Amino acid sequence: MLDVIYDARCPLCRRTVALLRRLDWRRRLRFHDANDRDRVQAAFPPLAGADLDAAIHVVTDGRVGRGFHAARAIAWRLPPAWPIAPLLHLPGMNRLGPRLYAWIARNRHRLLPLLGMMAGSAA
Repeated sequence: MLDVIYDARCPLCRRTVALLRRLDWRRRLRFHDANDRDRVQAAFPPLAGADLDAAIHVVTDGRVGRGFHAARAIAWRLPPAWPIAPLLHLPGMNRLGPRLYAWIARNRHRLLPLLGMMAGSAA
């Protein structure tokens, strides 16, 4: 089981989690709202002091993944994502992936309207 801690106040984060729930056919992910800090930190002591607003986090076997590394761990647990999961390990992805994730995280409130327009134009 992979515990996923996300910002449930963030519209892009909620939308992403809704997609992950649909792709989680094997029920390998368990989601937690990062805004319930006391509960999250009690359940996952390694997250004490973590900036849970800045990035998605995952916890498995006491190990923590953050941001891009969390997304990579999630991809391996979702069969529909298996074709792209190996790409997240290509040379250079340990540097590029976190930078891209950080950019998306910083701009998430501006990106959501763009994603909505793209989804609307596809209809």
